[in-house]
Amino acid sequence: MTPLDVVKFTAAFGQWLRKRSPERSTVVIGRDGRLSGEMVSKLVAATLQGLGLTVIDLGLSTTPTVEMAVPGEGAAGGIILTASHNPIQWNALKLLNEAGEFISAQDGAEVLEIAETESFDFAEVRKLGQYRADSTWLQKHIDQILALPLVDREAVAGRNFRLVVDAVNSTGGLAVPMLLEALGVERITKLHCEPTGNFAHNPEPLPENLRDIIKEMGKGNADLGIVVDPDVDRLALICEDGSPFGEEYTLVAVADYVLKNNPAGSEKANNTVSNMSSTVALRDVTQKYGGQHSASAVGEVNVVDMMKATKSVIGGEGNGGIIYPELHYGRDALVGIALFLTHLAKSGKSASMLRRTYPNYYISKNKIELTPDINVDAVLDRIQAKYARNPINTIDGVKIEFDKEWVHLRKSNTEPIIRIYSESDTLATADYLAGKLIDDIREVIAENR
Repeated sequence: MTPLDVVKFTAAFGQWLRKRSPERSTVVIGRDGRLSGEMVSKLVAATLQGLGLTVIDLGLSTTPTVEMAVPGEGAAGGIILTASHNPIQWNALKLLNEAGEFISAQDGAEVLEIAETESFDFAEVRKLGQYRADSTWLQKHIDQILALPLVDREAVAGRNFRLVVDAVNSTGGLAVPMLLEALGVERITKLHCEPTGNFAHNPEPLPENLRDIIKEMGKGNADLGIVVDPDVDRLALICEDGSPFGEEYTLVAVADYVLKNNPAGSEKANNTVSNMSSTVALRDVTQKYGGQHSASAVGEVNVVDMMKATKSVIGGEGNGGIIYPELHYGRDALVGIALFLTHLAKSGKSASMLRRTYPNYYISKNKIELTPDINVDAVLDRIQAKYARNPINTIDGVKIEFDKEWVHLRKSNTEPIIRIYSESDTLATADYLAGKLIDDIREVIAENR
């Protein structure tokens, strides 16, 4: 985004908030550590003040911390300044409603309409909004995590874990060690934990981007590696032998612990939700505890909506995003760390041993770059027609089932690409299925040029 984009879309969102909640005049903002963050933050704060709104600025923070601060401050909404897992040159505005949850597609359309027509009214000079910085919310966030019944500080501290943290030089470098110390962990090795915004590697927490921490774990001197993305809503784990726990299995393991300890008669049932591109291992674990698993369209807001509808005790996305409504309805790597460490401590197992207790599935994640002349919807329609004899789900893109395997094709919400995810009980089969669909897509594109 250019500075002009920042101002326009911030003004549109602020105008929308004023119309939606005229009795509330406060907006919470916070940012990750990326290089453009300070500049974007100043633009956002000044624009909101220009609309007559009061800004509470958390400064360097995390997405889940801002999500919790919005209702905590009784604010009209919030803006998180982050491009999440995307590269260093990106930045973006994550928009929150008064509940600290992402705005819906319908609400987003209204904001875009205001931006397109520039239908915003700035305040006269005597009614400009106020500004105050507040650096207390990260500690409040951690305090609320430690107060959760299923987070056992004594058990975690008692295991005397040796942990390695990779925070890709963003705000996780502040938040994760702070949480670990609060949990009684004394031996922490920090990799890329200075929030300079100079990302030491591609910020998406995938194994191919995590060579430094995998190498460190391979030395055999630590019990677990912890990796977060720049805004700390995704969690990836590395086992004591240097092998990835698997970002798909972050949610599976935490859900196993939560479901096992969900008290009978709880308001929330032993139900779970993940998106359509996530592993079916969560379904297997959920069924073990008598619950029902549901698959939503991709996107946190869609997962949250389905979690509320099914009264699910836990949910999230297979990218390491854990949503634990006992704390709040948002992906939160910090609560994921606390729950996972409690689970690991009480299990008495190593991380690799714990991983082997879960069903083995393999997901192959691929993508095809798009050009402006490609009609993606027409491409997906052609693929759907080709596989019409297979079970197909079109809630979000096209998901095709092949006996025990599946392939999910969808347009990315954040990049000009088609994502192709496939899953099977062997990686070779998952890769083969993905390759077959990629060939089909390229064939369709070639025919239409």
